[in-house]
Amino acid sequence: MSGTAAAESGKTNPYLLLTTTMVLWGSGFSSSKGVVEHLPHEVAAVLRFGGGALCLLVALPFFGRGGKTTTRDASRAAAAGLLGVFAYNVFFFWGLSLAPSMDGSTIIPVMSPVLTTSFLLLTRKEKASSARLAGLGLGIAGAVIFFIGAGGDTSSGHDRLLGDFLFLLAAVSWAAYTLTGPKVLAGIEPLKATTYATLAGSVLLALYAAPQATDVHWSGLPGSVWLNVVYVAIGPTAVAYLFYYRGIGAVGPSSASIMMFVVPVFGTLCSTLFLGESFGVVQTVGAVVLLSGAVLAVTQGKLPGRRSTRTAQATEPAPEPRTSGSAG
Repeated sequence: MSGTAAAESGKTNPYLLLTTTMVLWGSGFSSSKGVVEHLPHEVAAVLRFGGGALCLLVALPFFGRGGKTTTRDASRAAAAGLLGVFAYNVFFFWGLSLAPSMDGSTIIPVMSPVLTTSFLLLTRKEKASSARLAGLGLGIAGAVIFFIGAGGDTSSGHDRLLGDFLFLLAAVSWAAYTLTGPKVLAGIEPLKATTYATLAGSVLLALYAAPQATDVHWSGLPGSVWLNVVYVAIGPTAVAYLFYYRGIGAVGPSSASIMMFVVPVFGTLCSTLFLGESFGVVQTVGAVVLLSGAVLAVTQGKLPGRRSTRTAQATEPAPEPRTSGSAG
């Protein structure tokens, strides 16, 4: 991080920035649901992430670090967008068209780190401590309970269960995207990587959604849809990334990643207040078990302490590129 960026990070409490990020990501699930209710899910994905890509392109000259980017590095970041933007959002918005947004705000941000940790343990890139194994076991058990609860929701038939399965596929895509992070970031700074990935993924989403876009009665869309589109493109997609990178530069990736588990709280709250959604008893139990297991698996029962910017830069790996769908 440049001296100017570090100085900016110090002006504002980094945990305030990170908390704001999680509020934006959590609220993005219910706002995206408001768009999907009036538009094909393919078109909704393009509007959100196409708008987000434009915002990131505008912000890049002001918040990005200097230095040239090689064609190879830019291509790697763009290729990562196949997973983190295109594949993720195909599953995410499709799932939103079938299941409540609060299901997605629970499954995606909680299962993504569980899947990432599981892969690292299976490939022996990280140690399989007893706390991690216990956490993964709890996480799997919680996920099973959660899906059983979705299948038992007779009010929505099998749509909710299918939607939750699509959310799980979105979490798989997000985890795969996260695992590509170290290689992508070897030669390019995080904000540039995310911008290129979001732009490339948005182009593919536009091609994917083109047939459905021609059938949309654009002039008949209510104003609330456009308000939600503008909000999710600017807030959960662009502003949240900028806040996330400033926060992570101050406290390090390990501490910042713990904040991801706050997303389901805000996501559930927004879905309840604005959409009137709710969990059944079985899903509530599953969500609690799933979240508890995920926290245990990722933290191993220890919360990483805050470190100075200089220390974090010297000892922490570079933050992985993220997208807002991962996060809502």
